[in-house]
Amino acid sequence: MEEESCVSETATPCAYIFLDESGNFDFRKSGTRYLILTSVSMRRPFPLCRHLDRYKYDCIEKGTNIEFFHCYNDRKSTRHAVFDLIETHLNNIRIHCVVVEKARIAPARQTTPRLYRWMLGYLLGGALTAELDKGANRVIVITDTIPVNKKRKAVEKSIQGAVARNQLPGLKYRILHHQSRSHYGLQVADYCSWAIFRKWEMGDSTWYDRIKLAVRWEPNV
Repeated sequence: MEEESCVSETATPCAYIFLDESGNFDFRKSGTRYLILTSVSMRRPFPLCRHLDRYKYDCIEKGTNIEFFHCYNDRKSTRHAVFDLIETHLNNIRIHCVVVEKARIAPARQTTPRLYRWMLGYLLGGALTAELDKGANRVIVITDTIPVNKKRKAVEKSIQGAVARNQLPGLKYRILHHQSRSHYGLQVADYCSWAIFRKWEMGDSTWYDRIKLAVRWEPNV
């Protein structure tokens, strides 16, 4: 309790936006029907992340070897517990996503860097504006480590374009590429993106219903 009381719950004017994707860029029949890009925005002091950190070490002390959370790979009990924590802290996060039905995408736009850049620009236009409206003066966008250089450049150009198109002068931003295990924000984005993907791809809204109060934007394009 003492540790909790010494941490201020006042959010800083610097917004963090964590990105994750679900589905794949395979346009063959064997590929997924949908491709979903999700952002989760939060501010320090990251109360949700503190509770996830506590839960992780509770698991370790009880004998579970867990390095970081990954929704698809986590055991059912872990998945339920993480969603419990996310659901408890929905007022501390904002979720935006773009849902792409791949059959509707023109062949010229199906190359990974081009499609990724278009999706990101569309997504961040809404997410950045929302954070600015909530008083942010800086935004730090963090993606999972991106091994393909062209895809990394697509991320950077899409953010620059979103700032320009949405007339957000004076908004300072940085783009960082970190491994998902390095920040709970990326792991939360993974969980939220997985839940949204299950809803669209499989018609299973069980997990989505637990986070939907924090979903601010979900266009199907």
